[in-house]
Amino acid sequence: MTGENNRKKLLEVKNLKVSFGEHKHKTVVVNDVSFDIYKGETFGLVGESGSGKTTIGRAIIRINPTMSGDILFDGKKINGNITKELDREVTQKIQMIFQDPMASLNERAKVDYIVSEGLYNTNQKYTKEEKKQMVDKALLDVGLLPEFASRFPHEFSGGQRQRIGIARALIMQPEFIIADEPISALDVSIRAQVLNLLSELQKKRDLTYLFIAHDLSVMRFIADRIAVIHKGVLVELGETEKLYSNPLHPYTQALLSAIPMPDPIAEKKKVLKVYDPSRHDYSINKPSWVEIEENHFVLGNEPEIEKYKKILK
Repeated sequence: MTGENNRKKLLEVKNLKVSFGEHKHKTVVVNDVSFDIYKGETFGLVGESGSGKTTIGRAIIRINPTMSGDILFDGKKINGNITKELDREVTQKIQMIFQDPMASLNERAKVDYIVSEGLYNTNQKYTKEEKKQMVDKALLDVGLLPEFASRFPHEFSGGQRQRIGIARALIMQPEFIIADEPISALDVSIRAQVLNLLSELQKKRDLTYLFIAHDLSVMRFIADRIAVIHKGVLVELGETEKLYSNPLHPYTQALLSAIPMPDPIAEKKKVLKVYDPSRHDYSINKPSWVEIEENHFVLGNEPEIEKYKKILK
């Protein structure tokens, strides 16, 4: 990886807070989250169900309103009230691949309409023939035949439906794609194919990804850097190999210990770590976000940071 100081920040998330509900029933689900994503990289966001990772993705793409904080894309603030022109630019340049390929496709529409729908929504003036050519190219790029355009989603397998979802994102010629657990609903045999496809498309089209998942074994294969989130708060962030070789936060260690091993004997001997949030005493000594080594950040109070430094030595 090239030095981060030399690379362009495509997305900046600063002190982001997102809440659901109103007044007494308001629940903060993302609390003071900050990170940057550099052009051309795959940034992984990992956490268990309900940790707030999908909420962050949906806040970036303007589906979920933000409570406070800033989201900057290409240096422009894109959360809150923005102009129609900027909204259209965000719609075109940021696309999302959804988790469930069955639920995210309109069952009553044919594939050619599903894939080209975004072109209608952004007032781009294309002729019927140009749209057909763009749909055919998007389908070919994801490994599907152009003649599939006249079929309905129920005629395809789960892996093929997810490829249609990827084609729908690609036709907008985006710079940044949010992949929200794009393989979790697929058969294990299909997962590697979809991951390989995403990697190939990234190289071919110079794409930047925010890859959201709960499975750290998948992240090692695809992500350049990984942020670990627990109950709406980032607890650790670092380059993938640093995080795997030196997981510092107990929650990261617990997630890594849950990765299944291909060797049944090693799997049997493995000690599973269980994360207990009550082990942190933050009543007096409050935690802070610290760069413990180059490009490796962790959340902890002073005694914890000292302990983490000793682990790294």
